Amino acid sequence: MADVQTVEIPHFATLLVEVDQSQCHVTFNRPKKLNALSTELLQEIIRLSHWLHTCDEIRVVTVAGAGRTFSAGFDLGNLTSTTVGESPRSSADLGRLATEALTNVPQLTIAAVHGHCVGGGVVLVAACDLRIAAVGATFVIPEVDLGIPLAWGGIPRLVREIGPALTKELVLTCRPFGAQEAKDIGFINRVVEENDLMNHVTELARSLASKPLFALRSTKQQVNAVMEEIAGTGRSANDADSLVYAMRDPESKQAMARYMEQHK
Repeated sequence: MADVQTVEIPHFATLLVEVDQSQCHVTFNRPKKLNALSTELLQEIIRLSHWLHTCDEIRVVTVAGAGRTFSAGFDLGNLTSTTVGESPRSSADLGRLATEALTNVPQLTIAAVHGHCVGGGVVLVAACDLRIAAVGATFVIPEVDLGIPLAWGGIPRLVREIGPALTKELVLTCRPFGAQEAKDIGFINRVVEENDLMNHVTELARSLASKPLFALRSTKQQVNAVMEEIAGTGRSANDADSLVYAMRDPESKQAMARYMEQHK
């Protein structure tokens, strides 16, 4: 086994990536934008995930947000713009690809959630194997108020974590829910004090990384296989079509304009 301290970490513009022994610590690094999930950040999650597949020395990956919040969700500025030469559907599908890439890394992943976790941020948290939240963390899925459906495979991921009834309630009402409720409904594993969040996450990562590699990865694969049978994400590629349609629907466009005006 190679010395993990010699692992060459790729350069990322929107992610901080540190390797400590058999752990990799990833931080969304757009604090001035509340770690909004820009096209660049999503692309870098995909690139990071591909790199992690080459790192057998790394056993556990932690995912956190810089600054005062985990993530404000998909960058609303990207909803109405695409890169030159890129189709609207490709842009809309990028979040699903990033979420799938994070789900499929061989390492165990632990989300460390503080502050606000919004929309696509909730979906990325659901893509992690374990989730620890600070006591003051707040979750909200505002997509319906924005006039768009929850995409990125968010519906099946939530259904298999919290069940269909709660998924419908939280997605349709767009109401916020706190860390304790998130734990009570089975979305979060632990709730800790915010000033101890990273200590708890790092200690859990260290404990898991000390366990036999084959058993860790085999367990993750087995659980994920069962989850796919319960509520698979295989049809989630169609989410992008729904997003594109919503972007053209007059009532949806009005709802989005109202939401963006209210949240300037």
